[in-house]
Amino acid sequence: MQDAPSRSLTLAQFRSGGAASAMTSGAHCLRQVAQALGEGRIALALQPVMQARALDRPAFHEGLIRLVTRSGEVVSAGEFIEIVEPTPLGRALDRMALRLAIAELGATPDLRLSINLSTGSVGDPHWSAILSAASDADPTLAERLIIEITERAIAAEPAALRAFMTFWGTQGVSFALDDFGAGFTAYRHLRNFRFDIVKIDGHFSRDIHRDVHNQAFMRALLPLARHFEALVVAEAVECEAEARFLTGIGVDALQGYHFGRPELGRASTADTDACIA
Repeated sequence: MQDAPSRSLTLAQFRSGGAASAMTSGAHCLRQVAQALGEGRIALALQPVMQARALDRPAFHEGLIRLVTRSGEVVSAGEFIEIVEPTPLGRALDRMALRLAIAELGATPDLRLSINLSTGSVGDPHWSAILSAASDADPTLAERLIIEITERAIAAEPAALRAFMTFWGTQGVSFALDDFGAGFTAYRHLRNFRFDIVKIDGHFSRDIHRDVHNQAFMRALLPLARHFEALVVAEAVECEAEARFLTGIGVDALQGYHFGRPELGRASTADTDACIA
């Protein structure tokens, strides 16, 4: 996952005021996120994940959370998620991300979309209720939704996650293991949790056309992922040389700035424009 829009505030600006408001502590950050949730200034930015065999065709898009300030500036979730995620606001943010994803899927019937789910939301009945209602209204929705899970979520709630994946998997939802290789027990996770998609941490894509260590990692991972019938996505692809090498060794899909930066989705743009007008 590559999470930095072209027009975003930095963490220092966001917490110290930037062009938006005084952000001098975690408490201020929480208040700003709560206000944005209440005022409809949370949005999804969509980044394409391209098919390796047809680099002009997306396999799916990833929906990345953005906070839009009252002055219209865009703040990446990476600037506040570590503060928000352990709190009840983290659950509210995940629910909003799901609602926005449902809106995007409704606006574009041929769209496949992934969103991230934090550890605390795996067993959230309100989150599941939102998706259940949307799936009842649109029978194609679940099969077009992908939930991205990090290794941290697996380590925190393995039993709850297994039940969650089993239930929603039978409804057609797909699951992606995000940032594979960033943790220490990734191979066990492939065996114990049958992910549909494995997204390789962007560190291993960097300079892969000339980094022999990253090449060895990728070449070792590909047959392992195929053994578990998972589609392999290389994250953080920044240049043509990286894309060409990754395509050549058999990666299934590629994501990164080389193919497109995250851009606010159709549903999110309409909603946030109305809020800051």
